[in-house]
Amino acid sequence: MNDKAIITCALTGVLANRKQCPWVPYTPVEIAEEARRAYEAGASVVHIHARTDEGAPTFEPDVYARIRTETEKRCPVILNFSTGGAGSMESRVAHIAQVKPAIGALNMGSMNYAKYSQKRKEFVFDFVFENPFRDISYLLEVMRSANVKPELECFDVGHTNSIGPLLDKGLLKEPLQFSFIMGVLGGIRATTENLAMQARETPRGSTWEVIGISHDQWRMVGAALTLGGNVRVGLEDNFYLDSEGRQMATSNGDLVAKAARMARDMGREPATVDEARQLLSLDAVW
Repeated sequence: MNDKAIITCALTGVLANRKQCPWVPYTPVEIAEEARRAYEAGASVVHIHARTDEGAPTFEPDVYARIRTETEKRCPVILNFSTGGAGSMESRVAHIAQVKPAIGALNMGSMNYAKYSQKRKEFVFDFVFENPFRDISYLLEVMRSANVKPELECFDVGHTNSIGPLLDKGLLKEPLQFSFIMGVLGGIRATTENLAMQARETPRGSTWEVIGISHDQWRMVGAALTLGGNVRVGLEDNFYLDSEGRQMATSNGDLVAKAARMARDMGREPATVDEARQLLSLDAVW
């Protein structure tokens, strides 16, 4: 087991808003300030979805460029930009090609993506998240041209097992980095057994992190730290410092600080930026 744990912080997301949590950042300056708080609390990577100043999702490269500039003024944290969401493939990856973060996250398969309210007996939202191989391949081609390392976001074991053709075509290069999103309705359940299975499906030498959604977050953070993996926390995935939803975090830094304490309690130290770059092989040519 690696005694260093990479903590990624997902600062904004697409769906989280200030009606749900007043501290979700929108503007480039707000996002950069949250990146600084996350870094100072122990994160070495920040995962970013850009927003308009009013909070709507945007893929505008200029907004991502401002986020990068403002963040780099404040701290040396590693930037991970998302490509997930709606819109054309060209629009979803233009910021990767132009701004060139160290890491670009992409979704590794299609799925039902929903949220259900047991109290109301109805779906809060319900849609099909489409990510066919042609789109995945296009995103990977752009990332390779920009020398941006792909982070493979897997909502189920079938997504994890989709790497074969992409390796064979030369669109992926080992060592690979996986993110296991657990607890989304339509994807894999958030259990330690399922996380261990996902980890076993990765090629030798890969790195992986867990993303536990909402109240599943802290239980999955503990599981990943025990299994030797890395973790992601942040206001994109979960607002609360406890598993019952009683204590809301007032910044992304609060969530990172708890993850860092958990890592240290298990004998693992949060990785520095330089250590994370080495563990993720970010200085290689992709």
